[in-house]
Amino acid sequence: MSVNTSPRALLTSCFVLLTLLSCALCAPLSAVMRRDVWVPPITSPTSDSTWTVGGSFLVTWDTSSKPDQVTNPNGEIYLRLGDETQSSPIASGFALTDGQIEVTIPTGTTPDQYRVVLFGDSGNWSDQFPIDAAT
Repeated sequence: MSVNTSPRALLTSCFVLLTLLSCALCAPLSAVMRRDVWVPPITSPTSDSTWTVGGSFLVTWDTSSKPDQVTNPNGEIYLRLGDETQSSPIASGFALTDGQIEVTIPTGTTPDQYRVVLFGDSGNWSDQFPIDAAT
């Protein structure tokens, strides 16, 4: 079998090779660019809120900036004290697009200044607010 080594054949081969290489490199980039990161702002609790151990309260967040596609639409709510987020969620399995979920503060929670953390597509923290002892 003879190989065509004319300048035109070599240029055509190089062009085809570069075109295929460029398509291969752009495909993963396109998939990454389609990913979204949605961080809906928590609207409640605020720094003016006061919760009580054992009580049930409404956590709310703004869903008006939701992208067309949400990578992880399932949410979880955690309490955060200082630099540590608790290991167990106080709510889970709800849709981030709901914009709210009722949570109950576990009876073993130590009264202090907490934040609510909303996980799903990304993590977002509320303002710091007090959780007081049950009365």
